[in-house]
Amino acid sequence: MTASLPRQAAPPDEPPRPSEDRRHMIRRRTLTLLIIGLLIGVPAGYLVISAAQSRDSGLDKEKKYSATGLTEGWPSKVQRTLYQVPVPHPSNKVAYYETNNWKTSRLYVQFQTTHAGLDQFLSDLGVDRDDLTEDRITISARDQKVTGWKFSGPGSRPGDYFGLIHQQKNPQPTHDVVVNTGNPTYPMVYVVSRTVP
Repeated sequence: MTASLPRQAAPPDEPPRPSEDRRHMIRRRTLTLLIIGLLIGVPAGYLVISAAQSRDSGLDKEKKYSATGLTEGWPSKVQRTLYQVPVPHPSNKVAYYETNNWKTSRLYVQFQTTHAGLDQFLSDLGVDRDDLTEDRITISARDQKVTGWKFSGPGSRPGDYFGLIHQQKNPQPTHDVVVNTGNPTYPMVYVVSRTVP
């Protein structure tokens, strides 16, 4: 058996504590429950809100990256630098689309420019007009399907399209370029820049 210790008496100079009345006890318990509720409820509420926002963000990204086809507007400066696609000024009808996976990343860009803009674009790639081959479609059927580009059919004539492949050593991107000169003043340029991450 365990011996019980004797209770220690209160010091003689301390007056005895008054017993707690019912109202004070209820107030103390209510305050304790409120504090416990806040300690548990606030972090739990934060987690629920954070999880919902994270889920919504993931769904937005999924929609953005699962969409097919081009987005009207200029690719970001980072994309143009990374994929080495120097869209010249002035240009209009600019649109782009980017795909990424573990094997290859691609940036699809189209724009219409002047002949001087085309020369500048080719020069920035490190090629010139002599590198373009008449009636050569260098953009694959797969890439045409992704973007909706069509380089044959009604309205296309022999001699309207010129193409080149600007091959570079990894990690530099490779460019498949098709130029449509159907509009003699403003050529339309289509580029697929591929890079291996």
